Amino acid sequence: MKFASFEIGGKESFGVVTGAPGDEGVIDLGPRKMTPHPRLINVLRAGKLAEAMDLAAGAEPDHGLAEVSLLKPITVPEKIICIGVNYGNRAAEYDNVPDKPNYPSVFMRWPGSMTAHGQPLMRPPESEQLDYEGEIAIIIGKAGRRIKPENIREHIAGLSCLNEGTIRDWLRHGTFNVTQGKNFANSGAYGPWMVTEDEFADFNNITLETRVNGEVRQKDSTANILFDFAYILSYLSVFYQLNPGDVIASGTPTGAGARFDPPIWLQPGDVVEVEVENIGTLSNGIEDEVV
Repeated sequence: MKFASFEIGGKESFGVVTGAPGDEGVIDLGPRKMTPHPRLINVLRAGKLAEAMDLAAGAEPDHGLAEVSLLKPITVPEKIICIGVNYGNRAAEYDNVPDKPNYPSVFMRWPGSMTAHGQPLMRPPESEQLDYEGEIAIIIGKAGRRIKPENIREHIAGLSCLNEGTIRDWLRHGTFNVTQGKNFANSGAYGPWMVTEDEFADFNNITLETRVNGEVRQKDSTANILFDFAYILSYLSVFYQLNPGDVIASGTPTGAGARFDPPIWLQPGDVVEVEVENIGTLSNGIEDEVV
């Protein structure tokens, strides 16, 4: 099922998106009073995702998709954890990075650095080097520490599309971190919704494509990732407690704008689309931040 968070009539809610592309509707689960506040993250924290799926099964849409304003699927996650350099051939884009490192590169993003489907990515006045990174987001549904690889489906609520937008020159302000370039406000996005894990027979064979103004820039499959979803969850949960609603950005393929010669940075008016098999398409325009 496709679970979305949205606003309608000035009120926040969540529900299930149904119907064929172009004719989708939304089953509004907020009024069902599953949790004190109608947010998808609260349903995950209460362990009621299966109940929500049962409520939506066979129900008629309450709204047309065009009637609602989509929000980030998890509006305020506790953690956004990012995995770097995780597709085959990406190491060749960097100096002194082995083709298969012993451990994944891990860094964090602040929730405010991400916006929703249909909302603009902001190019800050401090830099013209806004870049795209199409990724698959893993959304945690059940808390866990030291998760065994064979048990990851118990802890994954679903997957979403993600654009891990980056301010490239600010990545280099610190010798051993990338925090600055990864946390400008509204420089990235995820959505448009979360597709539940039962919709994916194999996490290791999901295609991903990123387009800028309709031009394909990135295209790959999770068959080519270096550290698969099972490893990522088992590794991260050694030192983190993964909690419901946590978002994990699983890495981006080759083809970001920084890798062209000369680099191709995003400009106001551009549109970036990240399409993931069996999920849909995350779309965001580019605007200059007004200060």
